[in-house]
Amino acid sequence: MAMPAFAKFLLTISVGSLGGWVMWHFHMPLAWLLGAMIFCGAGALLRMPLAMPKFARPPMTATIGAMLGTSFSPAVFEHFRIWMVSLGGLVFFIAAAASVTYVYFRKVGKFDHPTAFFSAMPGGLVEMVTLGAERGGDERMISLIHAARIFLVVLCLPFLIQSVTGHAISRSGSSYVPLDAIDLRDLGWFVAAVVVGVGIGVALRLPARYLLGPMVVSAGLHLSGITDFLLPSVFLGAAQVIIGSIVGCRFVNTPPALILRVLKLSFGSTVLLLSVSMAFAFMISRITGDQFVGTLLAYSPGGVAEMSLIALSLGIEVPFVVLHHIVRVLLVVAGSAAVFALKYDPFKSE
Repeated sequence: MAMPAFAKFLLTISVGSLGGWVMWHFHMPLAWLLGAMIFCGAGALLRMPLAMPKFARPPMTATIGAMLGTSFSPAVFEHFRIWMVSLGGLVFFIAAAASVTYVYFRKVGKFDHPTAFFSAMPGGLVEMVTLGAERGGDERMISLIHAARIFLVVLCLPFLIQSVTGHAISRSGSSYVPLDAIDLRDLGWFVAAVVVGVGIGVALRLPARYLLGPMVVSAGLHLSGITDFLLPSVFLGAAQVIIGSIVGCRFVNTPPALILRVLKLSFGSTVLLLSVSMAFAFMISRITGDQFVGTLLAYSPGGVAEMSLIALSLGIEVPFVVLHHIVRVLLVVAGSAAVFALKYDPFKSE
């Protein structure tokens, strides 16, 4: 008899929480996020009956959005003019990252043109799968490649930051805030930010609506001085477990041999992507004088929620990182369709 959906959900949360606790025990960076991701990914590889229902991500993403809003302050906008330089650089970053990754997938992965093209785009998992399938690409492979990209970028980035900068990342990723730090009034403002923010995001059809809507409302509440609520660390830990479990579960119901092939192939593409990200982050940070780590997070091709969560956990300038990832996804979605329409295949004669 098949396991009920709710039982699979509880099993997945248990596996993710166990992974977070193990990583916490061994003092690994961003323990709850990476532990949940690794353990659920391993569970998928072992064909465990894991599943994260569609209803799980929106409320947790909205919670993360409200958390991100708490980091807004008037000082954030003092550097907005500098941000324009790095935002402009995103166009060149996307072109460079997509080009080298496309060549890699054609030469090493032996993908056909549409599959390689939409697999190489650094952003927009759902959109790239949809566009790729409509244009003759291998829908399953594009989906798995993007899932693996997010998995490997999130997995590698904390260790990359530690090795390059020498800055140790704590296992919780942020300073501890006790559960009793929030009272009923603060809880009310938090719930209001989530509910109203989701409503606004859906009504305005914002990109990453469940993240941006609550973030904007929460930021407005903090910037106006209406409230200065901070969420306890247990909220952040739970968000990391849920998001990590969702990333790991993207490989569920996939043959283990195919998972290993995709991860092996994606490892090479992730090395290329992060190398390009580091090069651009170094150049932009030298030009603007902004911090290298923040720019690297802004240019790293992970998911919007995942990268924003890492920025929040590390105390990096969250609005800077969020804005760059939203713009990156919008540019990739709009630009990929336009470029593919040119019907240029550099390997057509091979």
